[in-house]
Amino acid sequence: MAEKKRCDWSGSDPIFVEYHDHEWGVPVRDDRKQFEFLVLESAQAGLSWLTILKRREGYRRLYEGFDPEKVVRFDESRIQTMLKDTGIIRNRKKIESSINNARRFLEVREQYGSFSNYFWGFTGGKQVVNHFTSMNEIPATTPLSDTITKDMKQRGFQFLGSTILYAHMQATGLVNDHMVECFRHKECMEH
Repeated sequence: MAEKKRCDWSGSDPIFVEYHDHEWGVPVRDDRKQFEFLVLESAQAGLSWLTILKRREGYRRLYEGFDPEKVVRFDESRIQTMLKDTGIIRNRKKIESSINNARRFLEVREQYGSFSNYFWGFTGGKQVVNHFTSMNEIPATTPLSDTITKDMKQRGFQFLGSTILYAHMQATGLVNDHMVECFRHKECMEH
């Protein structure tokens, strides 16, 4: 049987292949999953995504299953514990911003009924489907990621620039950036 055609970035690392084949680009309308990707994407700033994926279980453990209601209660003692744990990226600013972002996340949820309602509201609830044939066509940012970033920064979110937000949009399926020839392109489309 022929090997499935995948996006080039998925490479051969089993962690990447698994992530590509089962998560990346799947439309996420679950708030806890949205929060997980916000934490992970901001932790990734300046690092490789593989580095973060390899520490994902550490993040799940230390971030209480990515429950924003628990994360907002993290205090200095909890931050000190996290800074000693090799299961995550031990960067104080990234940890502190994730706690701040949990507060902002809950404020957005209160205002919109869910973070997903807010986030998907930027596209009228519809997935943006791109039809790229080359990795060179995929942008690092778009006018949409710029707009979402500006709005989130005005709401007090930290450590989330347009590049991080675009990666979040890709990861959570707000945009489908699988290559057209990738078997996941059609599978990840919302119908």
